[in-house]
Amino acid sequence: MKKIKIDDIRSVVKEAYEKVKTMQGGKNANYIPFLAKIDPQLFGIALCLPTGEVIEAGDTNYVFGIESVSKVYTAVLVLRQYGADEILNKIGADATGLPFNSIMAILLEKDHPSTPLVNAGAISADSMVKPLGDSNGKWGAIADNMTALSGSTLVLLDELYKSETATNFNNRSIAWLLKNYGRIYDDPDMSLDLYTRQCSMGVTAKQLAIAGCTIANGGLNPVTKEQVFKEELSPKITSLIATVGFYEHTGDWLYNSGIPAKSGVGGGVLGVMPGAFGIAAFAPPLDEFGNSVKAQAAIKYITQKLGLNIFRNNNIDFEM
Repeated sequence: MKKIKIDDIRSVVKEAYEKVKTMQGGKNANYIPFLAKIDPQLFGIALCLPTGEVIEAGDTNYVFGIESVSKVYTAVLVLRQYGADEILNKIGADATGLPFNSIMAILLEKDHPSTPLVNAGAISADSMVKPLGDSNGKWGAIADNMTALSGSTLVLLDELYKSETATNFNNRSIAWLLKNYGRIYDDPDMSLDLYTRQCSMGVTAKQLAIAGCTIANGGLNPVTKEQVFKEELSPKITSLIATVGFYEHTGDWLYNSGIPAKSGVGGGVLGVMPGAFGIAAFAPPLDEFGNSVKAQAAIKYITQKLGLNIFRNNNIDFEM
């Protein structure tokens, strides 16, 4: 039995923050005007335990664009609405091995969009959200699901939404190519708009950590105590994150960190250590692959220092 004291976790989170906060390198995403002007010095780490305690350091309450981390939320929603087998059939659970916004991946695997955690699969997932044909109803379901997972309400960042809408040319192509292959299950333009809106939601590192812990905790939100989704779906969403959370560099990430995690170009990273905790970090400067430099470093430091890894028997007993 691996015993980890809560005080030790607090100390490690603080250490990670102090070691990483002065790290240099990376730059804000500049192809979306809203993201380009976010203060690059912002940095925060939050770790949520199954008890509901959130351990924080830095700018954990700063509201930033959730971007691609939102794909985790909508994947959970369609898993809730349809079940694991139908999601596997209609979208899939395979890594593409290609960039997150790849059109080539659709052409190569035209029988399905590969996974809900790349752009094509996420747009397809939004098209599946019930009630079909009702944009307002679908958006209500998406927003409510985000609130349930995070334990509090997320807000739409209108300026980011406008920036995303004005620059989403590639995603427009993806939506209609999926329509051509019969992998959009509602109006393509509506589905694309819903996807653009969900990526434009504002979130905090604290909210992401709570969402991560809800997944790690078998669907039970540790803060609100709401059973957000059935426990048997937790390994399904965790496997999706593990397979493609960092797109074509997911293998490198898992090899070094040992924790399934999902990144977003807004600077956020959400991690899930099953049965143990959810963790999130936020810092806007990204590496060349679109992943937050500081967030990656902080989460890797914490998992390595605690000696936790999804690929071994952690068998944790938290001591007070």
